[in-house]
Amino acid sequence: MGRDSVALSSILAYHAHRSPGRAALIVDGAAVSYAELDARSNRRARKLAAQGVGAGDFVTVALPNGGRFYETVFAIWKLGAVPNVVAAKLPAPEMQAILDLARPVLYVGTPPAGVVSAPVEDEGDLDGYAADPLPEAVSPHWKAMTSGGSTGRPKVIVDAMPARWNPLEGFLGQQPGDVILNPGPLYHNAPFHCIHMGLFVGATIVEMGSFDALRSLELIERHGVNWVTMVPTMMHRIWRLGPEQLARFTLPSLRMMLHMAAPCAPWLKEAWIGWLGGERVWEYYGTTEGIGSTMISGTDWLAHRGSVGRVRDGYQLAILDADGRPRPTGEVGEVFFRPAGGAGSTYHYLGSDSRRVGEWESTGDLGHVDADGYLYLSDRRNDLIISGGANIYPAEVEAAIDAHPAVRSCAVIGLPDEEWGARVHAIVQTAVDADVTEAELLDFAAARLARYKLPKSFELTTEPLRDEAGKVRRVALRAARLGTA
Repeated sequence: MGRDSVALSSILAYHAHRSPGRAALIVDGAAVSYAELDARSNRRARKLAAQGVGAGDFVTVALPNGGRFYETVFAIWKLGAVPNVVAAKLPAPEMQAILDLARPVLYVGTPPAGVVSAPVEDEGDLDGYAADPLPEAVSPHWKAMTSGGSTGRPKVIVDAMPARWNPLEGFLGQQPGDVILNPGPLYHNAPFHCIHMGLFVGATIVEMGSFDALRSLELIERHGVNWVTMVPTMMHRIWRLGPEQLARFTLPSLRMMLHMAAPCAPWLKEAWIGWLGGERVWEYYGTTEGIGSTMISGTDWLAHRGSVGRVRDGYQLAILDADGRPRPTGEVGEVFFRPAGGAGSTYHYLGSDSRRVGEWESTGDLGHVDADGYLYLSDRRNDLIISGGANIYPAEVEAAIDAHPAVRSCAVIGLPDEEWGARVHAIVQTAVDADVTEAELLDFAAARLARYKLPKSFELTTEPLRDEAGKVRRVALRAARLGTA
């Protein structure tokens, strides 16, 4: 970040000194100033240090959105350590797999029963821990987020950026001093990244805790929110409030609504552009790995309908065929990016390998570029289901259902869904004489999978779902249900 950057261990104090009365957070209607958040995270840092956290260590954070989450993440940075953020209610097998990869020195939260992890942060309060500043520290990696791999096995994505930021450099259209609404779970990369970047530039974060369509609009107007990021599922739920409810809100303070993480239905995008205007509705396409990204305004989208935009400064984009050769303009191929520092300069994996062709790295998506350089995605990864902005890998869901004694085989596919973008549909082959219900299968899966990964519909059959080589025919199964076979 250069000489104008500030260590994240000191950035709260930087803003507290320059704007003593500014709120860093508004949680449950109560404001927390930058000075208060800095002091509490200093105390929490000393508490973590007392349990062995030091520079360069990974600390797994499994907490719901709220004040303790923010305090903990800044406390980790104050020690020069690395926050490894996970969902607070992951099933035991998935949590164990992540911990085996990250090997954290401390686990903050309540681990699932049976999980063997690092020591768990004690439940004592912050009494007895000093609030005065700690020596400056800079973590070698500002975050280590988690994701499912192409096989459904978890991986940890360790960001290459050290824990420093220029407090005058807004991210994705954010501006210093903005009021920003957070409607999303902080264990997902997009909310975590965007919301903390807002704090780095002195924004006030209005934390929802959990998303509610009507409440999100009320909070935007009540607090004069300038910037918000959403997934299309949230946009859909807001739009379904209907014209009478929407007419109550003009959202005059809102400068940018940036949507990302999943494809947005063209009708829904056009509706939002018609409501807020093309210069306030933006779309971002990118990866947790930070290898490249595109952006597009609503105005540009109307002129390039269906595009996710042009590549952002600092990155290059290529469309390559199966042999790694460039595809002509307008022809579909695999989407690859290259950051300015080259392949591997923005992250590294724990638990997975990158897909690269020379210095180019794949997003796993297919698409084409038009003559003006606008990218259009034609499909997502072959098997990946994106539901409500969350990545769901069929192999993981299938493995959970296959464990049921009455199940011979299972094929999981994504089917179109107006609200979620895609819904998880499980086709289950049972034994001919099996006596099993859909409700029983759902309960069985719920003990093994995070809630958002659970099938929203089941289909029971006694017909084989796999060929002689054991391969599931997902493409054919999906096409048959869509009537396109």
